[in-house]
Amino acid sequence: MTDADPQRPGPAADGGNRVARESPLRGRTRHALRPTDPPSESIPVVWTGPDGVDRETALSVIDLAMRAAVALLSTGAAAADVVGTVLRLTGVYGLRGVHVDITFSSVAVSYHRGPAVEPVTLLRVVRTRSQDFSRLERLRDLVLELDRNPLPVAEARLRFDAVIEAPHPYRRWVGTLAVAVLAAGAAAIVGGGALIMALSALSAALVDRVQHRLRRVGVEAFFTQAIGSAIPTLVAIGVSLLQSGTGMLGGVVPSLVVASGIVVLLSGLSVVGSAQDAIEGFYVTAGARAFEVVVLTLGIVVGITVVLSLFKRFGVVMTISPDVVSSTNGVVQVVASVVISAAFAIVSYAAGTTAVAAGVAGGAGWAIYLGMTALQAGRPTASAVAAFLVGVTAQLVARRLRLAALAVMTASIVPLLPGSVVYRGIFQIVSDPSGPGLYEGLATLLEAAGVGIGIAAGVSLGTYVARLVQDSRSGRQRRRAPGAQS
Repeated sequence: MTDADPQRPGPAADGGNRVARESPLRGRTRHALRPTDPPSESIPVVWTGPDGVDRETALSVIDLAMRAAVALLSTGAAAADVVGTVLRLTGVYGLRGVHVDITFSSVAVSYHRGPAVEPVTLLRVVRTRSQDFSRLERLRDLVLELDRNPLPVAEARLRFDAVIEAPHPYRRWVGTLAVAVLAAGAAAIVGGGALIMALSALSAALVDRVQHRLRRVGVEAFFTQAIGSAIPTLVAIGVSLLQSGTGMLGGVVPSLVVASGIVVLLSGLSVVGSAQDAIEGFYVTAGARAFEVVVLTLGIVVGITVVLSLFKRFGVVMTISPDVVSSTNGVVQVVASVVISAAFAIVSYAAGTTAVAAGVAGGAGWAIYLGMTALQAGRPTASAVAAFLVGVTAQLVARRLRLAALAVMTASIVPLLPGSVVYRGIFQIVSDPSGPGLYEGLATLLEAAGVGIGIAAGVSLGTYVARLVQDSRSGRQRRRAPGAQS
């Protein structure tokens, strides 16, 4: 046996040559599969240590924050705004380990004081919900004031109670008048003349008063929607009977009264709120609000269907108008949209400046909608684009002017609501439920649903883009501030 050849590389040297001969791609693959850092992000650890706040103070602060949360959720605020308000208020008074959970009908706030101490938890049920933008703005202003200049908890509670119990900025008859103006503007958009506008205004005022009385005696929202939609349908039936019996009111299309009434009933639904909650990750609240929109819309369908079916048995023939939006004067449509949006803002008790901003935004949104339809875009697409641009502008302008962006956005999309499309689909189903009318009506209602989804998606995307722009501006301002580190 001879000795090993000194020229032949040993194992160590051979391994080194293999490493040296390794391809660059194989080296990068080895590095990717064997990182030096953990492959996943660490789980965020919440604050669990004591923060020096005694139990009595914690209870008072949690109760104050809960009152603010319930008031905001009851007046139509988004879930993210409610959570932010609770965390801001509790942070002002030194509470750090606070957790907030919101559903459609309840708010839970829990204060975790440490691993060895029992938490402080409070839950409240939200029994009433309505659009009340004046109180919403006042509550937000009070929260910002407390953030800048904290007050004792007892005094802050008195301030909150004063805002919650403050009267509305308008009398009840002003709201009814605004509803009538809203209906007249909706009738003008779909091509109604002076008589149709007057009938729409009168029927909408009656709907407002009837629904107000029904809500006060505890009637559920589904039935108030059904009764509310039956009233303009009965008015339209009366006009149709007058036409067929006397020959009067020739050329008047009574179905436009129903279409404008549907716009009024749809305007109070939380389309914007549900879309905003969905995009911000509050899926339970968003799903509940969206389902509420569906249920209340079904209430409208039931009310109209019952009246039309009942009178059809007696031989009353209703005429339905085609989609006449494209044949009316564009200037009239834009002006009517301004009136509709401003009127809805007043119905929701928004301040005067907010109502003016909402009217301008509503007119701009309808002008964008007309421009998109002129480019042969479908109604869902045109509505989505208009809602997107209105959402972006409303968020940016409202923050600069210190207005409630939710109020401006909610009011500005009311002219885009598919009232005439919903009525046309219902009429097609009722007129021929066992023939082609059923399929045509379902297709029309599906188009109306597409319009609603387009509006919600457009507003959500617009809000998201506007917040990205605002965050970018805030970041640049912080970097340019004196003393900021580069």
